[in-house]
Amino acid sequence: MPIVQSVVIAAFLAFCRIGGCFMLMPGLASIRVPTNVRLFVAVAVSFALLAHMWESFAGVVTVEPAILAPLVVAELLIGALIGLLARFYLLAMQFIASAVSMMSGLGGMPGQGIEEIDAQTPLAGIISLSALLVLFAFDFHHLIIEALVASYRLVPLATPFDPQGALTDLTDVISEAFLVVLRLGSPFIAYAILVNLAAGLINKLSPQIPVYFVSLPFVIAGALILAYLSFGPMLSLFADSFSAVVVDR
Repeated sequence: MPIVQSVVIAAFLAFCRIGGCFMLMPGLASIRVPTNVRLFVAVAVSFALLAHMWESFAGVVTVEPAILAPLVVAELLIGALIGLLARFYLLAMQFIASAVSMMSGLGGMPGQGIEEIDAQTPLAGIISLSALLVLFAFDFHHLIIEALVASYRLVPLATPFDPQGALTDLTDVISEAFLVVLRLGSPFIAYAILVNLAAGLINKLSPQIPVYFVSLPFVIAGALILAYLSFGPMLSLFADSFSAVVVDR
């Protein structure tokens, strides 16, 4: 096989796994990022990694359609799995951010999302975007690239895609990410329980007073004070748990 043809096929196989990951990776796969930027980044990273992992591709490169087509599909699915693991971790933060917004009394009319087109309340949008920015500040994109490099050792080329193992990994990440964000949002959960219990007792003692409308400004003020005190540690712990939940599996 000519060397140029081998390089082109190897680069295409590398692009399938890396492009599949970047297609679903948080931040880079956002609708706010132009498609051509995502394409150029995926191509650049593919050539950069191909130069260091040529030995992994040299013995697998082929032009046989019966072999190359399943290989391309498997590489796309493996890359998409790595991207989904990171995206599910951020989606867990978006879930608890929406819950925090609702428990703080700020879950009214949602507005335009910042990262995605889905509607979000302003507080949930701030939490989600801050979590994403903190992940990038702590070089989580480098961890994703390291995971892609490590994936060629764990799942070499020409290895069939394992759907059962992929579903197990996705389930484990969802479970662990939910437990992480549940602990991070526990101060707001406790605050909401206590405030609503107190408001309910006051409403029973004085049913002629519209306690809900009277207490809402105080509920929002207390939640904002709690947010001011807890958002820093919350985002820091969220970033620290990323490697343990997503990368180290």
